[in-house]
Amino acid sequence: MTSFAIQKVGGRIGAEITGLDLAGPLDEKTVAALNEALVAHKALFFREQHLDDEGQTRFAGLFGALTKAHPTVPALEGQPNVLAVDSEDGGRANQWHTDVTFVRTPPKASTLRSLVVPPYGGNTLIANTQTAYRDLPDALRDLADRLWAVHTNDYDYAQGKELDEAESERRRVFTARTYRTAHPVVRVHPESGERGLFIGGFAERILGLPSGASADLLRTLQSYVTRPENVVRWRWSVGDVVLFDNRSTQHYAPDDYDDLPRRLHRVTVAGDVPVAVSGEPSYVVEGDDAAHYTG
Repeated sequence: MTSFAIQKVGGRIGAEITGLDLAGPLDEKTVAALNEALVAHKALFFREQHLDDEGQTRFAGLFGALTKAHPTVPALEGQPNVLAVDSEDGGRANQWHTDVTFVRTPPKASTLRSLVVPPYGGNTLIANTQTAYRDLPDALRDLADRLWAVHTNDYDYAQGKELDEAESERRRVFTARTYRTAHPVVRVHPESGERGLFIGGFAERILGLPSGASADLLRTLQSYVTRPENVVRWRWSVGDVVLFDNRSTQHYAPDDYDDLPRRLHRVTVAGDVPVAVSGEPSYVVEGDDAAHYTG
């Protein structure tokens, strides 16, 4: 096993890993130790790495089979597993979310690698949804354990604003296939057994509730996720790699860097079907099982 150091970045989430060159080979024991750290700390940060797209894909693949780049958005040319997150091409995810929760099997984990970083702003915030769950008052936690929410890729990006031509085209591509999936509001982590809130920006409504009550309850639950004590902020430098557990986190990229360029590449590890406290699995409401994405 290759030795490495783990330095916590926040009390509840995040650890910086030092002593590893991700471009080189990593043995099974090292990968197992990194996976253990991922489950414990939710987000791992690696500074000053020297990966290309093939290297990032190889590193992500150490943690499991890979998904395609995205269910609807085209991959980077020649790199079927790589999604370009580019501020100059609509890649401003200015919303709290967990990646691709609108399909039945969302990713296990996501890797992000920075290629172009603005001189200010452009950080990534990552939140611990398991400590958020533990923060809930008992009565609200008991209620959340029984709730299900429909997640979809077809929601109101405009938030009441008129879309320009480029934004309309991006929305058309993103919703080229409509997916709606029912997931438990509280997900049991398949490795640790911990419970965490499983909501975020793709959660459209809570099943069985009127739209107003659903929106109010989702906002209330989401407010626990985004409490400052549950959030870590990562300030990017070129070459950084971030690996986060998509089963126990949400993330947000504030649009606070004016018109400056910002470019990251994302590669995601395929996940399993979320399971509720009751043991029931998620199920498709509209669309298909996204097998073309999850492989």
